[in-house]
Amino acid sequence: MPALDREEFIEQAYFFHAFRERLADGVPSQEILVRIGEELLSTTKLPMAIGYIATECKLTGLMAPAMRLISHYFTAFQAHVVAQAEADLSRFPMEQALLVLQREVEYKAKGATLPGLFIYQFESLARNRLGYTKGLVAMAEDPMYDEEWRDYVLSLMTRLGDVDFADLIFVRSDFFIDERRKRHPDFVPKRPPLFGEKEGKIARANRGRDPLYLFSALQRQLGYPEVPRPRRPDGVEDRVALLEQRVAQLESRLKFVESEGGAAGPPPFDVKQVLVDPEDTAGVPAGWTARRLDS
Repeated sequence: MPALDREEFIEQAYFFHAFRERLADGVPSQEILVRIGEELLSTTKLPMAIGYIATECKLTGLMAPAMRLISHYFTAFQAHVVAQAEADLSRFPMEQALLVLQREVEYKAKGATLPGLFIYQFESLARNRLGYTKGLVAMAEDPMYDEEWRDYVLSLMTRLGDVDFADLIFVRSDFFIDERRKRHPDFVPKRPPLFGEKEGKIARANRGRDPLYLFSALQRQLGYPEVPRPRRPDGVEDRVALLEQRVAQLESRLKFVESEGGAAGPPPFDVKQVLVDPEDTAGVPAGWTARRLDS
């Protein structure tokens, strides 16, 4: 399918941004989908796509299956990111997924380069642990990639872990070809380069290091979009919830004490009324033998 127009990416960025903010405010996702369609630009195809997702979401409660059914509009990578957030026992929050998608379409609206788009999508998979197997397949289906890029993305499924990621970029760069031709002027690469000279230099400088350093260097030097990092749990929310629970327990205890000891409440309970005198339990109870003989 052909890539979408710029106005579609702009409206998608607004949709993901508004969806994330209202979800954080506690608005149900189905209610957001119903209302937000009226705010989008009617000359784009996004309102129709959102209307279809809202209808399907009422039946299944999930967005990702509906996004896959309209793959001519939403990419497989977008559906994969949402599916990972909606998965059972997922530790990838929906707010994080929407922010990842928002920055991706914002980059596309500004005129994304294929190396920059690849690095952003791959780093999103790596940082958020979204799965390389399904994630790379979803990346390869992005309509912005040509056939050479699709083959390269799919080849990573068998090469990741065996070859350093920086080397995978370096050997497909213009810088690698220039370095080889300095030694062998007749050098002809087996495959055309996909990355520029600057990407190749940065990749060679980060060989053998954590790929996150490579991603950070590309963002600083070439202006690649920054992937949102998962929020570190600081425990503040848990502590606040625990304090609220203890305050509620104290309030209930105070109410109980006031109801028992207040003037308008029932008389206090006397424990002596139910206590047994130890002298009454010593030996055979008085009169027991007489009652036994009478019977």
